[in-house]
Amino acid sequence: MADSSEIIRHAQDSDHFLLPLGIEIHIPQPFAALGFHITKFMVLELVAVVLMFAVFIPLGRRIATGKPLRGRFWNFMEVMLIFIRDEVARPSIGKHDADRFLPFLWQVFFFILFMNLLGLIPSAGSPTSALAVTAALAVVAYVTMLGAGIAKFGPLGYWVGQIPHMDVPWVLAIFLKPMIFIIEVGGMAIKHSILAVRLFANMFGGHLVLAVIIGFVAETARSWIWYGVMPASVLGATALGFLELMVAFLQAYVFTFLAALFIGMSVHQH
Repeated sequence: MADSSEIIRHAQDSDHFLLPLGIEIHIPQPFAALGFHITKFMVLELVAVVLMFAVFIPLGRRIATGKPLRGRFWNFMEVMLIFIRDEVARPSIGKHDADRFLPFLWQVFFFILFMNLLGLIPSAGSPTSALAVTAALAVVAYVTMLGAGIAKFGPLGYWVGQIPHMDVPWVLAIFLKPMIFIIEVGGMAIKHSILAVRLFANMFGGHLVLAVIIGFVAETARSWIWYGVMPASVLGATALGFLELMVAFLQAYVFTFLAALFIGMSVHQH
């Protein structure tokens, strides 16, 4: 079997793209002297942003005309936008407040989705298989949740609102309310940490399994075992590739749904 470090490297960030046959394309480092290094995940994130501009600026202009969209691709994108609005944002946040957060939820969903889909390209790698990327997304969701609650209830009202009303004697309240406040605030951080870990684990694990399966083919290339391993590995990798395609959409949906749910809990307190 291939060296584990070589297999894991396919699912990790680096300063180059590793193509088949061992070809490496190194990323220019114009800011290396300043201690800033550009990695392939940074490049792929920028590609995802460019793709979002390339898709949604024309889509927005078409919708602004008021005419029905034509073409399967544009209809599909419109369906996904409506799905996030009607099945994620409004049920989780409430119809009155949901539309204010729709641009944020749309951006989160499609940014994660495009990064996941880029990860299906051989030798590319998915930025969402890096914990630093998913953690940054979780921090953005956390700050948005806090901002939404504070904007609605005020700084003091929001934090006081974390403690549910309790009809208990003041002696017990002195002990219970601080404990509940700490639990609630800690729970916010834990929930958003889970957002980061869930997305990272699913994407990293899927790419790692695919790399291991392909590694079987490479390791048995000079043996008669290759004739049995190769067809099974190719079929397995193909099946997992379709599964990864489903996971790419599913994980973008789960992250966006949970982010919307946490925002809804922030603007609708106990």
